[in-house]
Amino acid sequence: MGEHDVQHDLEAAELRVFMQNLLTDLRALEHMIREGMIETDVRRIGAEQELFLVDAHRAPVPRAMELLADLDPDYFTTELALYNLEFNLDPLSLDHDCLSRLDRDLNRHLDEVRRVAHQHAADIALVGILPTLAKKHLTLDFMTPRPRYFALNDAIHRLRGSEFEFRIKGPDELTFKHDNVMAEACNTSFQIHFQVDDREFPRLYNIAQAVAAPVLAAAVNSPMLFGKRLWRETRIALFQQSVDTRTATEHVREQRPRVSFGRRWVEKSVLEIFQEDIARFRVLLGKEIDEDPFGDLERGEIPKLSALRLHNGTVYRWNRPCYGISEGKPHLRIENRVLPAGPTALDEIANAAFWFGLIKGVEDRYGDITRHMEFDHAKENFLAAARLGLQAQFFWPERPPTPARELILEELLPMARAGLDHLGIDPDDRDRYLGILEQRVSLDRTGSRWLLDSMARMSGSGGTAERLAALTSAAIARQEEGKPVHEWRLADLEEAGGWERHYSRIEQFMTTDLFTVSKDELVDLVACLMDWEHIRHVPVEDNEHRLVGLVSHRSLLRLMAQGKGGTRDDPTPVSEVMHKKLFTVAPETPTLEAIALMKRHKIGCLPVVKSDRLVGIVTERDFMNVAAQLLEQVLGTA
Repeated sequence: MGEHDVQHDLEAAELRVFMQNLLTDLRALEHMIREGMIETDVRRIGAEQELFLVDAHRAPVPRAMELLADLDPDYFTTELALYNLEFNLDPLSLDHDCLSRLDRDLNRHLDEVRRVAHQHAADIALVGILPTLAKKHLTLDFMTPRPRYFALNDAIHRLRGSEFEFRIKGPDELTFKHDNVMAEACNTSFQIHFQVDDREFPRLYNIAQAVAAPVLAAAVNSPMLFGKRLWRETRIALFQQSVDTRTATEHVREQRPRVSFGRRWVEKSVLEIFQEDIARFRVLLGKEIDEDPFGDLERGEIPKLSALRLHNGTVYRWNRPCYGISEGKPHLRIENRVLPAGPTALDEIANAAFWFGLIKGVEDRYGDITRHMEFDHAKENFLAAARLGLQAQFFWPERPPTPARELILEELLPMARAGLDHLGIDPDDRDRYLGILEQRVSLDRTGSRWLLDSMARMSGSGGTAERLAALTSAAIARQEEGKPVHEWRLADLEEAGGWERHYSRIEQFMTTDLFTVSKDELVDLVACLMDWEHIRHVPVEDNEHRLVGLVSHRSLLRLMAQGKGGTRDDPTPVSEVMHKKLFTVAPETPTLEAIALMKRHKIGCLPVVKSDRLVGIVTERDFMNVAAQLLEQVLGTA
C-alpha cells in the first residue's frame, strides 16, 4: 500500500503546497525523460504477492501484525486488512532463467510465511477472493492499524459523501451497501512488474493494455463473493466499486473511476497518464515533503518524486505506470494489477510467463498495436474476460470476434512462445510454464472453474458455510501440494473439517433468500406465498427493511377459524394478523442459544436482525436439516 506517513485532512494551504510539490515532481520527470536520464540498458521484472490469512475453520483471521513481527521486514508488509499480507520479490533481469528464479523466490517466501502462520495457529490462502469472507469481516475492527489506511478510508468517504453501493450481477446477483473501504480487502492479487525505457513506454504500455484481456481470461480465480456466483473475476468489479468516489448527479456527466482500464491509447509519453490522473483525480492523501527534485538533479542525485508516487498510489489503473529508482538509476515500470492471487505459485508464474512473452510477441508481430486495434475493443475485451473468463469473445486484429480459448490456443500462445524466445528465456522454462497455461486453457480448468464446479458438486449437501469452508480448505491443501490447478480434483464436503465447525452460529445456516410483505398488503398474498414457496413464516418489513412483524401459518389458520378473512370490498391487511411482539436474534448468535430461546417461548422461527435490518430467518426446519445431516454422518460411520 506504499507510504504510511500520510494525512488526509489537509488544510487548504497545505493542499496547495502538496499540489505544488506534485506538479514540480511531474516537471522533474519530464526533464529527466528529455535529458535521457531514464535507465535504458536493462530490462527487469518483479512481483508482489498478496494473500489471505485463515484460521482452523478457514475463516479470515486478523493476525497480520503478529506474523509480521516474525517475518523479514525487507520483504513482508501490511495490507489494508489484518487478514491480508503482502510480500515483494527481488527484481530480476529479464533473461535466461529469470522465470525459474522467480518461481523459486516466490515459493521460498510462501514457505516462510506459511511456516510462521502455522506457529500462530493460522494458514495462508492464495485466491482472488476468499470464499469464506463475510460482510462481518469488513468492519474497521479488521483494518490494519496504520495511519495510511484510516486516512484513505476517511478521504474516500469524505469525497463520496455517502455509503458505498455494490451491485454485481452474474449467475447470481449481489447488492449491498457498506460504510467504509474495507470491501477492497476482499481482493488479493499477484502483481507483476515490467521495466521499460521511456522511449518504448507508449508502445509497450499499449500492448499491455491490448493483451490484458486474454491474460486475465486464462487466469481467472475470483468467481464468488459472500457465496454468490458473480463474475469469473469478480475482483475487477468489486475493486472499482470499493474505492469509487463518484456520486450520481442530476445531469449526465462523465466521471472517471479511480479504478479503471483507461480511456485511450498512450500516444507519446508516460507523462500523458500522470497528467490525466492529476487533472481528473483529487488528492486523497498528502504529507509534508521536504524535497527539491531540481536541486537533487543539480547535485547529481536522483529525485525520489515522493509526491508523484504518493498520488499515483491512489489511482488504480489495471496497468499502472510506476517511477522508481534501482541501483541509483531512475526507471519506469508497467505494473500489471490484473492477475488474481493463486491458485498456486506455479500457476502464477505461468500467468507471468504468458504476459511477458505476449508483450514481446505482439510487439514483434504488430509493432504499434494502435494501428491494428481500437482502444474500445481492448477495453471491451477486458470487461468480457472479467465477466466470462474463457467463455468470452474477443476482438483481435485480422480476425472476426473469436472465442477466448480459440484465440489463446491458436494464436496467442505461439506468439508468447516466440516472444520468450526473442527475450532469451530458457527453452525448458518456456515450455514448462506456457505448457501449464496451455493445459489449463485447453481443459477449461481455471481457478474459477474449479471453484464453481466444486460448489456445484457439493450442491444439496451441507450448509452454505460448510461448502465454502470445504472449498477453502481444499484449495489450501492443493496449493501446498503444488500441482497446477488443471490437475486438481474437485473439493469434497468432508474437507470442511466436520459439521460442528459450520453450524455453531445462526449466520452459518440461516435462510437469506426471504419472501416478505409489508403491513398494508393483503393477507391472502401471505397465504399464497406460504402455499407457493412451502414456507410457514413470512416476515413483515417496512420500506427500510426494518422488521415490524411476522405472519405464521398458525395465525392464518386462527384467522380462518374465527371467520375474519375479510370481504371482497374490505380485505384484511397483514397488520391485523401479524405478530408484533417478536423474538429475534443477531447473525452471530450461538446455535444452542437460539434453540433454547425457541423452546422456552414455544416459537417456530427466529427472524435474524442486524443493525435494525432484517437479514435472514431461521426455522425449526433449518434445525431439522442440520440434525438430519448430523445423523447421516454419525450413523453412516457407525
